[in-house]
Amino acid sequence: MPTAIILLLVAVGSVLFHIVSPWWWTPIASNWSYIDHTLTATFWITGAVFFAVVAFMAYCIFRFRHVEGRKADYEPENRKLESWLTVATAIGVTAMLVPGLFVWHQFITVPAGAAQVEVMGQQWRWSYRLPGADGRLGTSDVQYISAENPLGLNPNDPNGKDDVIIDGGDLHFQIGRPIKVLLRSVDVLHNFYVPEFRAKMDMVPGSVTYFWFTPIRAGEFDVLCAELCGLAHSQMRGKVIVESAQAYNAWLAQQKTFAEMSARSRTAAAERQPDQERARPGR
Repeated sequence: MPTAIILLLVAVGSVLFHIVSPWWWTPIASNWSYIDHTLTATFWITGAVFFAVVAFMAYCIFRFRHVEGRKADYEPENRKLESWLTVATAIGVTAMLVPGLFVWHQFITVPAGAAQVEVMGQQWRWSYRLPGADGRLGTSDVQYISAENPLGLNPNDPNGKDDVIIDGGDLHFQIGRPIKVLLRSVDVLHNFYVPEFRAKMDMVPGSVTYFWFTPIRAGEFDVLCAELCGLAHSQMRGKVIVESAQAYNAWLAQQKTFAEMSARSRTAAAERQPDQERARPGR
């Protein structure tokens, strides 16, 4: 009896702790309340199964406890019980999977007119790229990555000349506008995650993944890497600032394009050239 009671207390306490816990989700700041609802539904289903299993264990411990003179029955199979368990398990798994499939379909179905931003992860920092005046992102490749071209943009692609580059700075979003986030990595697996947005996705080297969301609350939010990516994984952080259209456009006007960054790099290289010539032996 004491063991059965302890098991029941553990089951009830676990569920109650989760319900009244102060360590709940951060306030949502995007349109993905669907994800919160799906997680809540999953919790209730798994919580009910957990309680039922523990309660059944407690019942078995009490019901089939050792009693002097009682002989145990050998029953290797119980087809009726197995059938009920199979049906109940199938219903529970389906109830958890189906809502997630609907949400996943919405998660990757980008609405027309969504803005684009490319996020590049590398050990251990974030870089971003936005389309320029032409509204199109240029092509990129890891072979072009250098100190002067940290995102590896193709210098021969005219669509990339006006792309806006934010290397290591904060990323700004316009409140209320849908955003398609393109994700890539140049070294190992990363994961772009803003907890308040409820949206994240793995960044796989050699591939471009994506998702979309609409920021619905202005403010400053932390960017985290949600995939263990090496020694300084915990320090791979950044900031996302959601603001009005006027503030966003003012910030965007201050950013440098790929063409401007390339021109500045060439100017700096030309200025260093005479100094290098004079430093050569025999000069």
